[in-house]
Amino acid sequence: MHRPRLIPVLLLKNRGLVKSIAFKDYTYIGDPINAVKLFNDFQADELIFLDITATQENRLIPLDFVRKVGEEAHMSFAVGGGIKTIGHIRDLINAGSERVIINTAAGLHPGFIREAADTFGSSTIVVSIDVKKDFWKKEKVWLNNGTKAIHGSPVEYAQLMEKNGAGELVIQSINRDGMMNGYDIDLIKKISEAVNIPVVALGGAGNLQHMKEAFEKGHANGLAAGSMFIYQGQKRGVLINYPPISTINFNEWK
Repeated sequence: MHRPRLIPVLLLKNRGLVKSIAFKDYTYIGDPINAVKLFNDFQADELIFLDITATQENRLIPLDFVRKVGEEAHMSFAVGGGIKTIGHIRDLINAGSERVIINTAAGLHPGFIREAADTFGSSTIVVSIDVKKDFWKKEKVWLNNGTKAIHGSPVEYAQLMEKNGAGELVIQSINRDGMMNGYDIDLIKKISEAVNIPVVALGGAGNLQHMKEAFEKGHANGLAAGSMFIYQGQKRGVLINYPPISTINFNEWK
């Protein structure tokens, strides 16, 4: 069986590691490079770094930071934050990132994803789709760290990104971000069944059972989380952690 990837997602704000709840209420966690060293020891499958204020500040995730991650990380990693040109992608790849994660530029200029995929290959281009329900409980795609909604359903948007050449989608529920009470399985399932490219679930995981449900019921290829890999216990004490892969019986995940 091809087992799912378990992926820690690390949020950057002012070069520090933070954690959010519903894309707000940020808590400072510590030095992200120290977290990388710990995830090396845990032999994490891969890492995702997202600079959550880069787009709002009209800048790119710092290249020197990406280089530091590249020097420390023993696993592949992807980065996102402020990416809006082919030059940005080239610089990030040269700095050591294997893939790039694009959110706002994908929604504002979908053709940019086609240009990026044609230039670097689809496997390099990941589109992050942040979803939140509006006042009328209708699911919408949001850009710029959840501050700008765009027209169209999440499923239609996912299909457009696939058509334009995205090699993978990260599907995040803003409403469940940091809650640790489970993924939005219905959302993940709808998108997974509508596209033919890998889908990574994000937003809400609190334990391995939640991940198992996203794999079995949501058909996600990758299982990403922030709080689950950063906090420990009901009081959310900061403790970088990662489950020993050898102890998980993936044969039971169907």
